[in-house]
Amino acid sequence: MSEAAGSPAPAAAAGKRTAAVGVVIPTLNEAGQLPGLLEDLDLLQLAADVVVADGGSADDTVAVAQAAGARVVGSNPGRAAQMNAGAARAAGDWLCFLHADVRVPAAARQELERAVSAGAEAAVWGFSIDASGFWPRFMEVGTYLRDRLGGLPYGDQGLLVRRDLFDAVGGFPEIALMEDVALVRALKRRTRLERLAAPLLVSPRRWQREGPYRTWLRNSALMAAYLAGAGPDRLARFYPPERP
Repeated sequence: MSEAAGSPAPAAAAGKRTAAVGVVIPTLNEAGQLPGLLEDLDLLQLAADVVVADGGSADDTVAVAQAAGARVVGSNPGRAAQMNAGAARAAGDWLCFLHADVRVPAAARQELERAVSAGAEAAVWGFSIDASGFWPRFMEVGTYLRDRLGGLPYGDQGLLVRRDLFDAVGGFPEIALMEDVALVRALKRRTRLERLAAPLLVSPRRWQREGPYRTWLRNSALMAAYLAGAGPDRLARFYPPERP
């Protein structure tokens, strides 16, 4: 059974007290994608408290998470609300936020472990799209340039942040879109955002479903509009909900 959103945080539960990092995964009908990520996290060499923050899945997401040993926290739907709910209940001095459709290969796990051991305050991975051909490499280069030049990674790149810093900036703003960008901007006002050397492996499903170049143009336009001051609620009308 999942933990109710309003129930006391079980951060001191047996077996979780020594967790170095709380890994928070927001989900909504992710039974097909979640097992691979949970398998990767099970191979971490550091102590991790894996919390799946579910927004009301109608499939087997909750059962899949519990079968893999993850804790499940129920939340109102919405990625920011779910990640905040998961963070409130995850144990660890660091918080790691990952989308359900990413994989954390060995090199990326090692980078996470190194960053925690080194006391990093905030860090993100790059990403590699799990597909062959020209368009995935084009998207990866575009993401790399945007990240390097603008310093604004997307949620697909994951986020590692010290809990005290996450709390200090108020967590994810619970807005309809760009919650990841808004949080990173708040973090950058307080610390340097480290880039981890090894990438996450990202599912190509949204690009494949919506068309890679159309998706890239839309996302670029939405980012530009947001940075120019457009409201997240208005922008969310142009960003279709994710589907498994």
